[in-house]
Amino acid sequence: MGKALIIVESPAKVKTIKKFLGADYSVQASVGHVRDLPVGSIGVDESHDFAPDYQIIPGKEKIVAGLQEAAAKADEVFLAPDPDREGEAIAWHVAELIRDKNPNIKRIQFNEITARAVRDALAHPRELNRDLYDAQQARRVLDRLVGYKISPLLWKKVKRGISAGRVQSVALRLIVEREHERRAFKPEEYWVLTAHLQGNSPPPFTAELFKVEGKKPVIANEEAARKLEEIIRAHTFETAGIEEKERSREPQPPFITSTLQQAANQRLGYPARRTMTIAQRLYEGVDLDELGTVALITYMRTDSVRIADEARDAAREYILSHYGADYYPPKPRAFKSKGSAQDAHEAIRPVDVNITPESIKGQVPPDQYQLYKLIWSRFVASQMAAARFHDTTVSIANGPALWRARGERLLFPGFLAVFPQKDDTVLLPPLVKGETLKLEKLDKEQKFTQPPARYTEASLVRELEEKGIGRPSTYASIISTLLDREYAKLEDKHFMPTDLGDVVCRQLTGHFGSLMDVNFTATMEDSLDKVAEGKENWVALLKGFSHEFNDTLANAAKTMESVKTGVPTGLTCPQCGKELVVKFGKAGTFLACSGYPECTFTSNFTRDENGNIQLQEKVAVNREVVGKCPLCNGDLVVKKARTGSRFIACSNYPDCEYAKPFSTGIPCPRDGCNGVLVEKSSRRGKVFYACDQYPKCDYAVWDPPVNEPCPQCGSKILTLKTTRGVKRLVCPEKNCKYVRKLGEDESGAADGGLALPLEENKTE
Repeated sequence: MGKALIIVESPAKVKTIKKFLGADYSVQASVGHVRDLPVGSIGVDESHDFAPDYQIIPGKEKIVAGLQEAAAKADEVFLAPDPDREGEAIAWHVAELIRDKNPNIKRIQFNEITARAVRDALAHPRELNRDLYDAQQARRVLDRLVGYKISPLLWKKVKRGISAGRVQSVALRLIVEREHERRAFKPEEYWVLTAHLQGNSPPPFTAELFKVEGKKPVIANEEAARKLEEIIRAHTFETAGIEEKERSREPQPPFITSTLQQAANQRLGYPARRTMTIAQRLYEGVDLDELGTVALITYMRTDSVRIADEARDAAREYILSHYGADYYPPKPRAFKSKGSAQDAHEAIRPVDVNITPESIKGQVPPDQYQLYKLIWSRFVASQMAAARFHDTTVSIANGPALWRARGERLLFPGFLAVFPQKDDTVLLPPLVKGETLKLEKLDKEQKFTQPPARYTEASLVRELEEKGIGRPSTYASIISTLLDREYAKLEDKHFMPTDLGDVVCRQLTGHFGSLMDVNFTATMEDSLDKVAEGKENWVALLKGFSHEFNDTLANAAKTMESVKTGVPTGLTCPQCGKELVVKFGKAGTFLACSGYPECTFTSNFTRDENGNIQLQEKVAVNREVVGKCPLCNGDLVVKKARTGSRFIACSNYPDCEYAKPFSTGIPCPRDGCNGVLVEKSSRRGKVFYACDQYPKCDYAVWDPPVNEPCPQCGSKILTLKTTRGVKRLVCPEKNCKYVRKLGEDESGAADGGLALPLEENKTE
C-alpha cells in the first residue's frame, strides 16, 4: 500500500506537519503558485469567455515534476494550500498538473497547523471548490486586463516602464486627494487658555476654559485672549459642581488582518508587509527548544472575529488560573463580524494559549516574539473582564467664565492587566462644592487649525478596509506596490504622493472615472465575493466590466494628454526665461526648461508643505568627471540621487540616459562572488553598500566598507562606523566583536588607547 501525499504551499509547513503525521503520509510543497498567466503577453482570450492561458511559472518546472512523480506513487493526494481563494487556486492548478498521474485528489484545509486540526481535515476532505477558484481567477484576469491595457497607454503619455493597477490606483487616489486637501487648507488662528489651580488639598491640577457667558469660547487672536485674561484674573475661581460616576471599558475583539497590521504599525513600527511575513512564519511553525517545530498562531488572512469554542474554553481556563475569577466576565465573550466578512476562518489567535510570549522569548527572533506577544495579549484580553474607572468632572465658576477639569482613577484593570494601553490617567484632589481655588498660573497658547493628517500605514489600511477597497490578503501588497513604483513615499512614517504618482493619478482619474471610483472598486469586491459564494458568474462579471472598460480605454488613447515633454510648473527658467517643466527620467524626477534643446537648463527640486517647488542649488559645474560615456563619449560625472546615494551618469543627460551605480572599488567579500560593492540608498533615504551582482548575490552592509581584512575572524573587509564624531573600524560579521579606533594599529594601541569589544563602544 502506497503512502498518501499531502501537498502544501510552503516548505516550512512540510517540517511542521511531518512532525505529527506518521510514515503513512508523504508531505511536499508547491512553493506557492505553480501556474500563472504569461509575463510577455496578456494571456487572456476575451473572445472566448476570457479563457486564460495558464503556464508553468518559469523556474517551477522541477517542482512540478517532483509533485507529479510523488502523485504517481501515492494512493491518494490531499491538496492542503492555505484556506482562502488564493490557496484554492493553487490547489486547483496543482490538481490540473497531476490529475493524469493520480485522479484520486481531495482538498483539505485547516485554520491552524496542529495535529488535531490536520487529522480532522484528513478525516473530512472535500472536493475542490470551483466557485472559490473562479473568484480568484476573475480577480486575476480582471487585474491583468487593467494592468496590461492601461500600462502601455501610460508609457506613451507619461513615462515608459510605469504601470497601473486596479486596486492600487484607487489607494493612490486616496493619498493624492489627501495631499491636495492639505495644500488647499487655510489655517485659522485660535487661542487656548489653561488655568493651573490649587485647592485646599494637593495635588495641583489644570482646568480648561469651557464656556464664556454661557457660550463656547471663540478666541481668534492675541488681543481677544489678552482682554479675556484681564476679566478672568479679576474674578475668583470657585468649585461650582462635582460629577462622579463609574465607567467601564470593554476589550476589543481578537485581531483580524487589518487590525493586526494597524496595531503592529502603531505599537511596533512594522510595515504591513513585514507584519504579514512574520505572521506567516508564526503560522507555519517555528523551532522551539523543548517542543520542536510548533505552529504558534492561526491563519493570518481573515476578516472574521469569530473564535472556536475550544479556544474560548482554553482562554477561560488560563484567565481563571493565572488572574482569578474577578478577571473573567459574567459570560464568555463573542464578537460579531462585519456583514461583509468571510466567516470561514477564525480571528488571528494563538494556537495554544498556554504557550506564553515569555516562554518563547530568546528562542525566536525578536520581531517574531514581539508580534506573537501582540497577538497573544490581544486574544487573552478579548476574553477578560472589563476595566473599571472612577471618572470625576469638576465645574469651576470664574465670573462670566466656566472652567472644567476632568480626572479618572483606575478601579479595576480587567483586560488591561494583559493588554495595557497608553496611561493618560489624570488625578484630581479631593474637592467640595463652593471651595475657593487659588490660581497659580494662567497659560495663553496660540494655536492654528491643522489640515487633515497624511495617511500612515495603519490609517491607510483602516481607510481601505472601511471603504471596501481590497481584501485582507491584499493590503500589504497594495502599499508595497505604491512604494515600489515610486508613486508614493514615506516621510516620517506618513505617505506623500510623488510628482509621478500625482500625474498618474490625475491621468487615470480624468480618463478612467469608474475604475478610479472608490464605490465602483468596493462594488467590484462585493461582486467577486458573490462569485466565491456561487451567486454570480465570473464570465458574466468580466463581460459587464470589459464592455465599458474597452470603450473608455479607446477614448483615453485619443484624448489623454501627453506629459512626456514635461508638466508645466508656472516657474521661469533662470537661463532663458521660458517656463520650467517637471520631467520624469530614469534617474528620477527633475526640472527642465521647456525651451530644450535650445536651452539645456535642468535642476533637482523639492516641494514645501504647500506643494510649492523649491529649486535646489545647481552643482553640475562642480561635479567630478570620472570617465567617458560608453554610449555618446560625453563626460561621466558623479551625481547624487534623491534618496541620498551617489551614482555615475552622463553629463549629456537628458539626451543620453546612461547611468550606473557608484562603485567603492572594493570586491564583494562573499566567497565565490566576483562582484564589487556599490553605493545605494533605501526608499527612506538611508545609504548602504551592496554587491553589484544583486539579486544573484545579496551581500550588503550599512556602513562604508574598508578594503582591510579583520585580524580577529578573517572577514575580507571592515566597515567604517562613526558615532558621535568618533570613527572606528568595525568587523561586519555578527559574531565577531572586533573594533578599532581609526588611527590605531592592529594591536589596538595608539595614544595609549585599547581596542575594546564592540558592545563596549556602542553609544547609539
